[in-house]
Amino acid sequence: MGMITTKDGTQLFYKDWGKGQPIVFHHGWPLSADDWDNQMLFFLSKGYRVIAHDRRGHGRSTQTATGNDMDTYASDVAELASALNLRDAIHVGHSTGGGEVTRYVAKHGKGRVAKAVIISAIPPVMLKSDKNPGGLPISVFDDLRAQLATNRAQFYLDVPSGPFYGFNRENVKVSPGLIQNWWRQGMIGGAIAHYECIKVFSETDFTEDLKKIEVPVLVMHGDDDQIVPIEDAALLSVKLLKHGTLKVYTGLPHGMCSTHPEIINPDLLAFFKA
Repeated sequence: MGMITTKDGTQLFYKDWGKGQPIVFHHGWPLSADDWDNQMLFFLSKGYRVIAHDRRGHGRSTQTATGNDMDTYASDVAELASALNLRDAIHVGHSTGGGEVTRYVAKHGKGRVAKAVIISAIPPVMLKSDKNPGGLPISVFDDLRAQLATNRAQFYLDVPSGPFYGFNRENVKVSPGLIQNWWRQGMIGGAIAHYECIKVFSETDFTEDLKKIEVPVLVMHGDDDQIVPIEDAALLSVKLLKHGTLKVYTGLPHGMCSTHPEIINPDLLAFFKA
């Protein structure tokens, strides 16, 4: 575990375990590198070097009041990749982290990235508009901002208890540990960074980034994702990628890496080895 200091003075926390081909894991909002514990241990045991960082304003990184935008997130990853001298890396992103992977690989990844994976990810763009009629209305994101500003602690219980992991569905086994760990990760981060990140994950348009990516990309999405609906996300993103492969998971939720690692991890491994 360590820290790097970016060019604007932000400290980024990261974990870096093992040797071998590097896999860099990018977490979703409002979580931290700890969201990848299962995958980090699994791929470490398979002989990979596994790396995960806390995005600025999240987890143990600086609680930034500036730079809470996708270009800066991607630039931070570029600085981390340079500091750790990462080559032939595989970048894996969940949700907002999938957007971060997309922007990073498109803008900074040339010569450093072998493959990428975006899971339950926000690209191409979440917000409804004339160009994106299938998106979610601004009222959805305004409501998230209002809940965060009013009572962040309760909001961060409600999200994982309900739609994030699909625990609001009938006959689903609820994991109190996952709910508590989501809350723990969220509450460590900075309120202003998390508030501003709602605009980032809802309004950033990754259309051109997806078109630019030259490396193979695996697009993984559950068809019962209540946070990032698959119809306006994965099903569109894969059409924009030059070398994209789509894998849809029947009945799985947004947080399927945590609820169903026994399904997700082998599929990731198969893609890495292909």
